[in-house]
Amino acid sequence: MPIKLSKRTVDALAAGPLPSIGYDTELKGFGVRLGARGSLGWFIEYRPGAGGRRVAKKRFYFGSREFTPEQARQTAKELLANVALGGDPMKDRIRERHSLPFSEFAERYLSEEAEVKLKPGTIANYRIAIRKHAVPDLGRIKLDKISNADLARLHTKIGKTSTVNANRTMECVSSIFRYAATCNLVPVGHNPTKGIRAFRENRRERFLSSEELARLGEAIREAETVGTPYEIDESKPSAKHAPKPENRRIQIDAYTAAALRLLILTGARLREILHLKWDYVDFQRGLLLLPDSKTGRKAIVLNAPALALLQRIEQAGQYVIASGDPDRPKADLNRPWRTISKRAGLEGVRIHDLRHTHASVGAAAGLSLPIIGKLLGHTQASTTQRYAHLASDPLKEASDKIGLSISSQMGDAAQR
Repeated sequence: MPIKLSKRTVDALAAGPLPSIGYDTELKGFGVRLGARGSLGWFIEYRPGAGGRRVAKKRFYFGSREFTPEQARQTAKELLANVALGGDPMKDRIRERHSLPFSEFAERYLSEEAEVKLKPGTIANYRIAIRKHAVPDLGRIKLDKISNADLARLHTKIGKTSTVNANRTMECVSSIFRYAATCNLVPVGHNPTKGIRAFRENRRERFLSSEELARLGEAIREAETVGTPYEIDESKPSAKHAPKPENRRIQIDAYTAAALRLLILTGARLREILHLKWDYVDFQRGLLLLPDSKTGRKAIVLNAPALALLQRIEQAGQYVIASGDPDRPKADLNRPWRTISKRAGLEGVRIHDLRHTHASVGAAAGLSLPIIGKLLGHTQASTTQRYAHLASDPLKEASDKIGLSISSQMGDAAQR
């Protein structure tokens, strides 16, 4: 029955025959239902959607028995306003009930989406981004409750220590929300990372000089033969159990040494060498035929030193760089690289900088950028362009010739 819903009128409905429904005369679509057992439920009735299409009415219950008519009317106004803008409280409630905490859905994304469609290196980076950076701040929050402000704060927080990690984390979270939309956990197009501007990233480029390459070669030879010496903190209690000073050395195996040499001789990426199988090595044509890489199928040309090195490696399974398990590749070179780079005085130099060095040597030798890009497997010319400043400058060569000619004609040749 249409009445102005107030405490008095609701009490009057409750005193009459039950169940009973009353509709508010002031707010169309707002009502209350009193059940036979004394239950009370506030509701709105509405037609979802827009565009003049005639659809059935829905009844959406909200609030609790403790709601006063004034509180219920205010909530009903807000819900009906949302309906007028195209919302659907019933669908929102269903979605909320099925929404998952970020941490739970992020793991689901890794197993269902990432591991099927992305490359192993990207998956590894996403795992770090999720577990180390995103989950500590967002883990318990349901997906549909994460706001743009939440992610902007997280982006800024991570960016204080690493702008690269901050940007990669936002890329990962964006992918998670795109997948959540396909799972009907958030509306299509809902992605709270939108509008968050990426930090400007300063490209890290480090090229080893001839002297540094000599020190690196010496450090690798020492590590694989007699071992790299290390020091301990004599003040710690555990120092008394340490080996004698003359025995404090870290030795690497032949496969680790070969991996480091192949990285710089070929300019290959770390995973391309660690996951290299003997089946991919074409000794006759001097090629590494990789069925998959960061840029897809790829052939790496082997120079004479790299080819000779591969011929010396003892085959101990399907992988060229053997690990403890013949059926699994070596996981990484982090520990041996830290030891060797420190010994060579190259602290702060990354393994990936060996790839940059390979390219820089080619540029300094006068090789064209397209040739260098082809050797490295670049698909975009702009990627190789970073080495342009290392190449021989024809303008400088021309200027030198003119200057020397002028100097000679002026009789200043002796002062050169």
